[in-house]
Amino acid sequence: MTDTELIQIYVRDDTGEQVRLEVPTDMNLSLMEVLKASEYPIQATCGGMALCATCLIQVLEGDGYQEASDPEWDMLDTLPFVEEGSRLACQMKIEPEMNQMVIRLGAHT
Repeated sequence: MTDTELIQIYVRDDTGEQVRLEVPTDMNLSLMEVLKASEYPIQATCGGMALCATCLIQVLEGDGYQEASDPEWDMLDTLPFVEEGSRLACQMKIEPEMNQMVIRLGAHT
């Protein structure tokens, strides 16, 4: 038995269709890194420092994940288009609690 656990995260598009991503929990990746590696249009201009909001997502289902940090809240507070569940993917480390989470990219669109 290995320590690698795979979780499923679903990316929902504007038509309501969902794509399932299988993500390992043991690689210390952020959701931003997973989305970029999966070739989603995440700019991540600041490189994951919570300074640009170009990795903004919305968590549609699955609220068992940790609360946003102060730096993340500081950035979210500057945006005119934040919705309930808005998060910065760069600040979300992949954890088992994210299993079955459903997200939407670009929560402001």
